[in-house]
Amino acid sequence: MQIVTREIPITSAKQKKKFFKFLIDLYKNNPHAAPNLYSDEMGEFNPQVNDAFRFCECRMFMAYKGRKAVGRIAGIWHKHVNEKNSTKQLRFTRFDVVDDFEVTKSLFKCLVDWAKELGMDEIIGPMSFSDLNEEGMLIEGFDRDSTYQEIYNNSYYVEHMQKLGAYKVVDWNSYIIRVPDKADERLKRLSEYVQKRNGYEVADVYGLVKRKDKKGLKNLMMNCLDVMNEAFEDLYGTSPLSEKQKKREVDMLMQIFLPELACAVLKDGKVICYGFCMPSMLEVLHKGKGHIIPGGFIPFIKTMSHPKVADMMSIGITNEHKNLGAVSIILNHVLEGCIKLGVQYLETGPELEENLNVQNLWKNYDRQLIKKHRCWGMKVTEAEKIINR
Repeated sequence: MQIVTREIPITSAKQKKKFFKFLIDLYKNNPHAAPNLYSDEMGEFNPQVNDAFRFCECRMFMAYKGRKAVGRIAGIWHKHVNEKNSTKQLRFTRFDVVDDFEVTKSLFKCLVDWAKELGMDEIIGPMSFSDLNEEGMLIEGFDRDSTYQEIYNNSYYVEHMQKLGAYKVVDWNSYIIRVPDKADERLKRLSEYVQKRNGYEVADVYGLVKRKDKKGLKNLMMNCLDVMNEAFEDLYGTSPLSEKQKKREVDMLMQIFLPELACAVLKDGKVICYGFCMPSMLEVLHKGKGHIIPGGFIPFIKTMSHPKVADMMSIGITNEHKNLGAVSIILNHVLEGCIKLGVQYLETGPELEENLNVQNLWKNYDRQLIKKHRCWGMKVTEAEKIINR
């Protein structure tokens, strides 16, 4: 049966919902895949909501055999990152497909044609609008549970990319850490020493929550994202978040915020280091099938009150304080919070394999490498030859 690929109008909510639903339908029987929320995806691909559209262009495509959807892909022309790195790259994201390489070729042909129109010489991905979004194709760990910030995909995706002539650009590693039964006294003493020696303070997150000071909590989170912009500046594929992007991220974080799993370190009243975890939302997303209410509501309440697994969302420190030990304060707080909540495992989320500073944070704990994600690259001219064979 002939494969037909159609563009999804970025302005059509109805068509975009079909685009997002394809992922949920494809993995509905897979216990390891974490479906995305329709609300999050609708916002991400809405130029009126996502401020990244000021400096990005996006096109979305779906492939069909007859009336049946068999694949999807989106392309992002990220002008800021290209200007920052002096590159001519088109990103691909939200690539999902049945096990048929002809469908994959049909989808990537749309991006190759667009890349040629724009004068791009390379296609990379999966990469989204910002480093806060999902990135990297799963290449190891298909039998492991996905987190909300990770991409899950079947193993045949890797074979499809190799057939396209794609090559490794960067890999991300994900680790799982067994939370100790009791507080690490050595880490606690170290964090207290670092705090005293450098005049650091720990932000009173509990106090903000207890006083229901949402404005104060949001301001603190915004300051943490300022630190993230500085800390992540030189990492692969990143671009600084705008004020509107940060505000949108804060609104999302407020929905899954637990003070036991968040910490900010201050110097002279200014955030210089932060760490943030969230309860694993896998069961919530499975039950909700793209929505929290109604199916995911009870699992959400259960997860927020008694999390068994926590996902490390982000940790960052300013350049000025990078080697002064402030991260020990974050680790001590997060581990004590996990113990208090009864969290059994902490999952790091994707970390660039070359970012040894982050990976070494957990070297003294019972950790295991469980997943690898890859950013692929392909030269436009070479990909075109393979697709047109």
